[in-house]
Amino acid sequence: MHLAVNGVTLHVETAGRGPALVLLHGFTGGIDGWAPHLPALSTRYFTVAIEMLGHGGSDAPADPDRYRIEHATDDVLAVLDRLGLPRAAVLGYSMGGRVALFLATVAAERLTALVLESASPGIMDPGERAARTEQDAALAEAIERDGVAAFVDRWERLPLFAAQAGLPAGARAALRAQRLAHPARGLANSLRGLGQGAQPSLWARLPTLAPPALVLAGALDTRYAALGREMRRRMPNARLVVVPGAGHTVHLEQPEAFRQAVLEFLATVDDPHTGQPVR
Repeated sequence: MHLAVNGVTLHVETAGRGPALVLLHGFTGGIDGWAPHLPALSTRYFTVAIEMLGHGGSDAPADPDRYRIEHATDDVLAVLDRLGLPRAAVLGYSMGGRVALFLATVAAERLTALVLESASPGIMDPGERAARTEQDAALAEAIERDGVAAFVDRWERLPLFAAQAGLPAGARAALRAQRLAHPARGLANSLRGLGQGAQPSLWARLPTLAPPALVLAGALDTRYAALGREMRRRMPNARLVVVPGAGHTVHLEQPEAFRQAVLEFLATVDDPHTGQPVR
């Protein structure tokens, strides 16, 4: 379905019954990336997969400011409102995890639980953040100048995604097709407005986060595994699972371990507002 929220239209797909579970994909990802997990998740939860602005079937506005994390979280809340959902657990991967984390800092009362897969609270050092902003701007210009296919070729060669080489051929082909389907303007402006350089650092807010949280990382993704350990240390209600044999994209590289970790975590969580299990 397509939902009009805050002046834009977002592609949203729902499935199942039960407590609400919002799914937020990463940069260059989309709703289809969650498809292998929906049969298991939707037997226990009402899943709400949202295609982020600039991706897939959602709008791709010309103004990069519209993609900023503050607007992205407002859009997620507006989707919940349109669907009549007062609260939900939120599972976010990479870029989607950063949005989920920001959501927990501004609207914790709407969250029953938080699952952060390969996510970062942002860049703490202002100088490093400014440098990353420049890098993201240059990459955005390259996407618009050279096209999405050239960008995807470059993106897939990043060391961050080296573990994806071990995916079955069909899974790699589906992932590439998903990446190629996005509009150049949408990807470029997503980088400009929602890249790590544009995001405010959330490190100082981690000790105040109330929702119970699961921090997930792949053991082969040493940078994000280290980030996960530090996030777990600072967050009062978090637990950490580092998945062996997985890189940055745990839900694709080790899908069974990913599902087990998510379902086991959610099964132990009580909604802080109702006292009822989130299961």
